[in-house]
Amino acid sequence: METSEVIKDPIVKEEGKEATDSLLMKEKINQLKERKAEAYQPGTQRAIDAQLAKGKMTARERIDYLLDKDSFQELGLLVRHRAFGSGLDENRPYTDGVVCGIGTVEGRKVGIYSQDFTVFGGSLGAAHAKKINQVQDLALQLGIPVIGISDGGGARIQEGVAALNGFGEIFYRNSKSSGVIPQISAIMGPSAGGAVYSPALTDFIFMVQNSSHMFITGPDVVKTVTGEEVTSEQLGGAITHATRSGVAAFVAGDEKSCLDKIKELLGYLPANNLSEPPELLTEDSPNRLIPELESIIPDRPNQPYDVKQIIQLVVDDGDFMEYFPHFAMNIVCGFARLNSKVVGIVANQPQILAGVLDIDASEKAARFIRTCDAFNIALITFVDVPGFMPGTDQEYGGIIRKGAKLLYAYCEASVPRIQVILRKAYGGAYIVMDSKSIGADVSFAWPLAELAVMGPESAVEIVHKRELAQAEDPQTRKAELIKTYTERFSNPYQAAELGYVDEVVEPKETRLVLVRALGMLESKRSELPKRKHGNVPL
Repeated sequence: METSEVIKDPIVKEEGKEATDSLLMKEKINQLKERKAEAYQPGTQRAIDAQLAKGKMTARERIDYLLDKDSFQELGLLVRHRAFGSGLDENRPYTDGVVCGIGTVEGRKVGIYSQDFTVFGGSLGAAHAKKINQVQDLALQLGIPVIGISDGGGARIQEGVAALNGFGEIFYRNSKSSGVIPQISAIMGPSAGGAVYSPALTDFIFMVQNSSHMFITGPDVVKTVTGEEVTSEQLGGAITHATRSGVAAFVAGDEKSCLDKIKELLGYLPANNLSEPPELLTEDSPNRLIPELESIIPDRPNQPYDVKQIIQLVVDDGDFMEYFPHFAMNIVCGFARLNSKVVGIVANQPQILAGVLDIDASEKAARFIRTCDAFNIALITFVDVPGFMPGTDQEYGGIIRKGAKLLYAYCEASVPRIQVILRKAYGGAYIVMDSKSIGADVSFAWPLAELAVMGPESAVEIVHKRELAQAEDPQTRKAELIKTYTERFSNPYQAAELGYVDEVVEPKETRLVLVRALGMLESKRSELPKRKHGNVPL
């Protein structure tokens, strides 16, 4: 090759071609922007205005409010339905009615999906379901919580069995993820028919007063089939599910308060079953004594008091997030911290039904205990229980089977477990409330504690029935026998002598001994027998 020959650089574009390519790129970018603009507002302005008029946020506003700023990576932005020939061919909005992705809440990663009621009423079709499945699968692989915001009218009728199949795929993943990653549902609109079962399979359900509704069949169907006239709020509103059905664990007055509560809950939960719950450093001394505890329990054994006062005095900074606060209020459950460590608390509530165990209380506490055990949260149980609720309603309703759920939940739990007996601990209810006989690691008792088969009066009437019938003055003799029984059993020392109570403590020392015991049990490891799964009495 002659030295005078010009060698052309292959990467240098010919004059005029660069300008053409630049124009083409700009055109493609403009098309992309147009598509994204449509995807960011797929619903009509009229539908959006109607949503806002109800006091509801849009699907994206909910995500933006909950997640850390600029942390959301959306998935499936330009997805559209593929239900051709169903009457929807000319209406194929982007996102297909659900916004999905991964983001962070206070720096911790979460998966999230939010149904968009402005698109097909938030109804679920095949493409809609596939987007939710992608978030569920990715969250499970990443080991992060999933938050589902429901605001839709159930299966999309036009897509028929494809929509039903979509629900089934979601339910399958809910079950697969159960006990592995936390699953949280926020109902922020209607959730009807098959749509209710995905939230029901998750760990926590949040609802909003006056705008959330959950039911298998709506008021119109109820009226047609049974003749009952009932409003949506009465049938499946937040208050109904928080107080009567036991479906909604948490209720908020508005959507922002609901999302704030979800943030608070996430602060108590680990990312997955192999992680520890997050610690929150506090200046509350682990050695703090609480003299106020010595005056909370009344002198008369049948006089009620509020066990939540005890809980709030004992835990770090008095912070206690109660679980199902409006349902089965004769038992109190919730999350707190002791010396910065997350704990789950279960406590009988003497202020309601004397703190007895009944069907609803047993199921509520059992569910909470299993949730704590799944996610490595130590359990502290405050006991003041006179027994199980008597009556035909309870027996016919299955108190034996449902009370056994609570017993099973405690027996199965392998996390650190500490029992504190405050006052009454009678009969089978004492055993069920995490006694050492069913696996509690440590048991403490206050000096007022009474561990016995039953209360003094009932015990005397049964044991001394013949003697009382023959006594010249039955009432005087009964009073003498009750006094003797009380002196013998209305204290924790016989149980302590037998090793059923590890230490009798002054009430003011409760926080100190709990912190010490938790530290002792921190490295606890417990292996259950190898099996496919236990057969909990459902």
